[in-house]
Amino acid sequence: MKKVWWIVPLLAVLALAGYVVAGPYLAIRGIGQAIERQDTAALARHVDFPTLRANVRAQLQDYLVRKVGADVQSSLFGGIALQVAGGVAGVGVDALVTPTGIGAVLQGHQLWKRASGDTVDGDTYSRPAPAQPLRGAVKRFESTSRFTATVTTTDGEPVVFVLSRQGLRWRLTDIRLPLAED
Repeated sequence: MKKVWWIVPLLAVLALAGYVVAGPYLAIRGIGQAIERQDTAALARHVDFPTLRANVRAQLQDYLVRKVGADVQSSLFGGIALQVAGGVAGVGVDALVTPTGIGAVLQGHQLWKRASGDTVDGDTYSRPAPAQPLRGAVKRFESTSRFTATVTTTDGEPVVFVLSRQGLRWRLTDIRLPLAED
């Protein structure tokens, strides 16, 4: 018995490592199921909405600044217009990137699918075909606490979903949007 005492701690460490490695895949599966069931409470367990809002807002504000260019930024009216546009974009992100905002988008998505006939069996009155935003995503670990799932849009642009480890849980913390640098 003394010779095998180390097996129990080793098995515990291996089980913990397996759970941490499987964590992002479980989170992606949970997000997909929550979206399919339109369960915003379940979605909130897998998405860090405050961090996601801050990251998306920062991307949009950076895009606006790059888009208007240095000439507009340096003028008084251009600076004011940029502040107003950034504020409007921030309010839009704040309203959309919440469990309720995502629920509203999903409801609209369901109505659109029904109206366009994209249902499970093609009947307008049937259940809409489930949304699968991460279907076919290229998944990879960037580090021990960062995981990405990259989906390509119909235009060929990558959308990167970033999951971060928070303790033992993995949660969606960023969505890198394909904001082109024109």
